[in-house]
Amino acid sequence: MVIVDSSVWIDAFNGKINPQTIWLRFALDRERVGLTSLILCEVLQGIRSDRRFRETEQRLRTLPISASLTPELVAAAAQNFRTLRRLGITVRKTIGCIIATFCIEEGHQLLHHDRDFDQFEKHLGLRVLHPPAIASS
Repeated sequence: MVIVDSSVWIDAFNGKINPQTIWLRFALDRERVGLTSLILCEVLQGIRSDRRFRETEQRLRTLPISASLTPELVAAAAQNFRTLRRLGITVRKTIGCIIATFCIEEGHQLLHHDRDFDQFEKHLGLRVLHPPAIASS
């Protein structure tokens, strides 16, 4: 399954066009696409309108949503944080660390538009889906 990070969902809902949002648009009916409960929270917390909040929640709840906060997973995320810190890498967001670790532990690919995940890919084996770049005309 491809877990789609909040960075991509937010771009998509805001009408931004980049390789990740294009991939997402075409993959929703063709690929196994899901998210975690933390990603759902990140997406929903930024929505100002009550109506849009309900519509977005309803739409995202049609996809597989994994509950990612188990004691084992948060311990693994803390270990990954410590590993990167020993390498001199600062992990800026705990939620990102948990999402990356969830994907690593469960064997899912991550589609993101957030440089914070790059070090997890480089040093910890996070499998990232890299859509082809947009061709300029």
